[in-house]
Amino acid sequence: MTAAAEKIPAGSEGLEWAPYLLGERTPHLDPEVRAAFAGISTVHTARILCARCWRAWRIRLRTRSRCSLKLGIPVSGIRLGGGGARGPLWRKIQAGIYGHTVEVLTAEEGGAFGSALMAGVGAGHWANLDEACAQAIEVAQRIEPDQADLAVYKAGYANWRKLYPALKTLK
Repeated sequence: MTAAAEKIPAGSEGLEWAPYLLGERTPHLDPEVRAAFAGISTVHTARILCARCWRAWRIRLRTRSRCSLKLGIPVSGIRLGGGGARGPLWRKIQAGIYGHTVEVLTAEEGGAFGSALMAGVGAGHWANLDEACAQAIEVAQRIEPDQADLAVYKAGYANWRKLYPALKTLK
C-alpha cells in the first residue's frame, strides 16, 4: 500500500477523503458523522484511493494543530514518534501538510519516553522537564516540506474542511 501511495502526487487527482470511520473527536466532537470519499470519478484507481487515505489522516492532525493555535498555543515545531514516524511516506506527508520541518526522534515511543523523563525529574536526576528534554531528546532525522506539495496541500485543505459540514447533514 505504501509503495502504491508513494507514486501518487500530493493532490490525489482532486479526490477527498473524510476519515470519520468511528465519528470525529477533534475538533467536532461528533460520534455520528461517518467517513466518505468526495470527488470520486473514473480516473481514481485503487492506488489513488489508498494515497488519499494516507494523506487525509495527516490532514486531520493538521486540523487538531489549528486548535492549539486558536487557544494561543504556538506551534514552533513538529516532532514525530511511534507509528507515525516509521514510514518515509508518512514523514514526507506530514512535513508537507504542516508546512514545517518535522523531526523524527531517536526514542520511538513518545508516551513511554516522556513518562521516563518525568520519573527522572521526580527522582531528582534532572531539576525540571526542560533540563530533562534538553539532555535526553535526540533528533534522528529532519524532513523538510516538499515545496511542490505545499501549494497543493494548502488548496486541498480548504476543500477538505468543507467535508465535515456536508457530512454532518447526512446523519
